[in-house]
Parts: sequence; structure tokens; C-alpha cells
Amino acid sequence: MARLSVREPSLVLGIAGAILAVLFALPLPAAGATQFDISFPASAASSEITGRLLVVISPRAEPEPRLGLRPTNPVGWRADRGVVLLGRDVEELRPGQVASVDASAPSYPVGLHQLPAGDYYVQAVLARYTFVKRSDGHAIWVPMTDRRVNPHSMPGNLVSKPLELRLDPGQGARVSLSLTETIPPMPEHTDTPWLRHVRIRSEILSRFWGVPFYLRAHVLVPRGFDTDTARRYPAVYVFGHGDAPFFFNTDPASHEATLADSRAANLDTGYEFYQSWIAEEFPRVVAITFEMPSPFFVESYAVNSANNGPFGEALTREMIPHLEKLFRLIPERDARVVEGNSTGGWEALAMQLHYPDFFGGAWVLNPDPIDFRRYQLVDLYADDNFFARPLPPFQSAERSFRRDTDGQPMFTMRDMARYEAALGSKRRSGAQLDIWQATHGPVGADGYPAALFDKETGKIDRQVVESMRAHGYDLTEYARRNWATLGPKLAGRLTFITGEVDDFYLNLGVYGFESMLAETAAPGYPVRFHYGRPRKGHNWHHASWADMIREMDALMKRMKGSR
Repeated sequence: MARLSVREPSLVLGIAGAILAVLFALPLPAAGATQFDISFPASAASSEITGRLLVVISPRAEPEPRLGLRPTNPVGWRADRGVVLLGRDVEELRPGQVASVDASAPSYPVGLHQLPAGDYYVQAVLARYTFVKRSDGHAIWVPMTDRRVNPHSMPGNLVSKPLELRLDPGQGARVSLSLTETIPPMPEHTDTPWLRHVRIRSEILSRFWGVPFYLRAHVLVPRGFDTDTARRYPAVYVFGHGDAPFFFNTDPASHEATLADSRAANLDTGYEFYQSWIAEEFPRVVAITFEMPSPFFVESYAVNSANNGPFGEALTREMIPHLEKLFRLIPERDARVVEGNSTGGWEALAMQLHYPDFFGGAWVLNPDPIDFRRYQLVDLYADDNFFARPLPPFQSAERSFRRDTDGQPMFTMRDMARYEAALGSKRRSGAQLDIWQATHGPVGADGYPAALFDKETGKIDRQVVESMRAHGYDLTEYARRNWATLGPKLAGRLTFITGEVDDFYLNLGVYGFESMLAETAAPGYPVRFHYGRPRKGHNWHHASWADMIREMDALMKRMKGSR
């Protein structure tokens, strides 16, 4: 790190480029007028760039400031990585042209004028956007990648080397940062005897987005797959499991490193799961997880969406049929089940409900809101404000976005909206509330996802809510409306799992779905609900990964035998 006017040691950042940034600070006459002037040289990029320019301020040298930005939300993130963030859009920024970021920029969690005087490390990031002409007629700028990575961390983004300096809002300063470095490409996956990796071009999504669009799958094959070449296998499709289904890991050293977190979630470690998977008596299934980001998030939410595109069609008509041929999978409903946690839990239930003749069962764990009367703590159909609950006659209470397992609020909806506003405009933050709006909501007049609520005031847009309900994204309401058709097809095929103190209040949506079934389904309708008690949080599971596979295998065998 280089401390201004004091020292300039060499920097090892693990990113391309060896040219030192041109960095300096000049006092400004006006108190509080801190400003960051940012540019990039032609050696870093020879053409204009449109995207999101971020300034990240950290009180510590390591890790570099940009690595303090958490993938989906900043709460519960490591206490030693908290940062201050400012952001603004840039359009057609040319090499050598300066773009300034000052106290007027959206910021999180505090503004520049609230920053305590002290020594800091500052880094700039320029997240690149791609211009696309979609098949719906809209032309927009969005971050595009086929890897599970946030816009601010995408390969090809420009970054500056961290600068150490003193900031004092009472005095002000003018700071220049040069974006001399480039985030390198992510390494490609290598096939192993157990784990295979597939990448295909989706013609369906490429037509929608107007640019080549790729999907990836990570495929875990069972014992004997390469020797018993005549055998065909059922498949478990797992959503949101990273690069290996059920966090499968052959490295013994990984066991101790993940043991505490695994036990807290009532799970086996990835290494323990590996030992179960290769055992002679373990069910012979193929487990598959997808890498399918939307331009608006690291996950596409799997279903067809006006903003994300026709991901449901791409999965069921392109990727899964391709995998069935490549890995000798049984191409039948009763040989396909889905599973997922959190975002993946919503995806699993949504795919089962919207494609009930394609998938044969769903394990739905801690799902993102599946009942829009319980959109975390917001009732979208009754509430007027996303941020606060009115307490007549003169008071209101801020709605929490996250709590701990003692029930203590950690972070509010207003906080989350502010964080996302700093990361990106027009629902392009790559964070949680924005992707829900992109997935559930309609396209706005400008081609970007229509705003469900105003990020300044919290006022909810009633027309957007009605569109979300009408198009089947409130999964509880969708199931209720279509129960005469869905009910017989789903009997005995749904399993819900959630902690009773889910960190993000997602257990409330599961309660809502259970209440809907009590009102709609016949008495004794076969469905399973597992609630983690007492005080189990967001990552709680009712059984180990290995035991869940055994449950899924038993369901597929039972359903096959009942035909």
C-alpha cells in the first residue's frame, strides 16, 4: 500500500498490471468538499466504457477494500471487512477522461461527510456494462457474465491500486485514482473422476438478450458411472450449491475447516458427503447444480421472467435434455427431483409448481419469499411502505431485513435499499432486493426492471405488485389459484424445511404456504413440513446431505413403482 507522502512499498494484488497508479491528494478550500477524481489509461482500456464507478473506503490494509463488498448483503459479513461505499454511473468514459465521485453520490452505510477523520485505504472499481438489444425491443446497458460473480467483481473490470491516506471531512481533499489494473478471468473448471463440468450456448436466451448467452452445469456422477455404461440414472437438480452439488469435496483437509458451520446447519461436511457418495450401498443418482447468472444477480431464479429472460425454457428445453443425453439420465418426470436452499429454495419450488409434469418432487429449504403477504416482513398486498410499519396515530417502526437467532434486528430494509442504491442504479446492484424486483416484476418503460418501491421513501408501487401476482411469482397465490390442477400432481412430492428463526424471516412464507394448503387441499394431503426448533436460523437443514439423497431416491423409486 502507498501512504501518501510517506512510503510506497510494492503491491501484490493478484491482478494484472505492474504500472503504479498516479495518486495524489490536494487540500480543497471548502470544508467537507472531499472528491475522488478517477480515470483509466489507454493501457488499461483503449475504448470507452459505460458502467458503474465505485469508491470503496476501508479502515484496514487487508484485504484490499473492494473485497469488503459482500456478494448479496453486507450484514453478517465478517466484522473485519466492513467498508464505506460510494457509487455513480458513467457513460462512454474515455481513456484519460476524469469522472468524479463526491458526497453527492449514493453511499453506504454513511456519507463522506459522516466519515470519522482518520487513516483509510481507498480503492476505485469500474464495473463494465454491455449494451444489449433484447428481443422485447428494449436496448439497455447491463453487466454480462456466465460466471457466478457480482457486477463489481466481474473479470474485465478495472480497479485502482489501494491508496493509504488520511481523510478528514472537516478539511476536505481532492484524491486522484487511476484504474490501472484489470480483474483477471476466473479459472475454468477441470473435470475429475467424480465431478464433470458442462457449458452450452443457450439459443433461447441468446435470442432474448441479443448476445451469446451461456449456461453451465456441474455434474456429480455416482460410483460405477464410467464402468457400468449401460446403466441409466435418475437426477437430482440442486439450485444454489456453488460449483459442486452438496458441496462435495474429496480433500480431507476441508473437513475440519467446514465442520463447525456444517454442524450448526445440521449437515455433513463436503468431505463426509464424499465418503457417503462413493460407498457401495449409496443410491446411484446423478446430482447436478447450475451456474446460470442473470445480468441482475448471481442466480437467475430459474423461471421465465420478463427481465431476466426465459430461463425456465432454457433449462427444460436445452440444458436438461442435453445433460440427459450426455450423462445417460432417465428422461422422465419421476426420475427428476429438485432441491435448493434460500434463493435455490425459491427456484426449486417455482420450477416444481410451474413445470409439474417435468419434475417429480421438490425439497424446498429456507426459500426466498414464496408468499407475498410475507415478503420478509412486508405484506405487499396491504402495506403502503416497504421500509416502515405504521403505528397509529403518530409512530412507525422500521422493518428489519435480517435478525440473529435471538431475534435481534441487525439490518433494516431501508439499509438494504441504501446499499443497493450505492452499488448500482436501475436495479443493477447485483444484490437481493433488486433481483427480486427483476425476477418478479414487469419491465419498466426504460427497459429496466420496474421499481417495486421507491428507494428513498419506501412507497410501494401497487401496479408492480399486481403484475407480480398476476404472473405467478407469488408461489403461494399461484398454487392456490391452480390447486385443482396442481394438487393431484404434487401429492407426496413436496418437502419444506426452514428454521423457526430464519435470519431473513423466510420461515414466514413457509408458514403462509402451509396455511394455504390447510385451506385449499383435502384433509390429510401428503406434504412434509420440517421446522428447526428451537431458534434455528437460515441455514438449518432437517437431515444431512446424504440422508436427503436417500429420501429423494426413495421418492423416485416409490413414484416409479406407483405408475
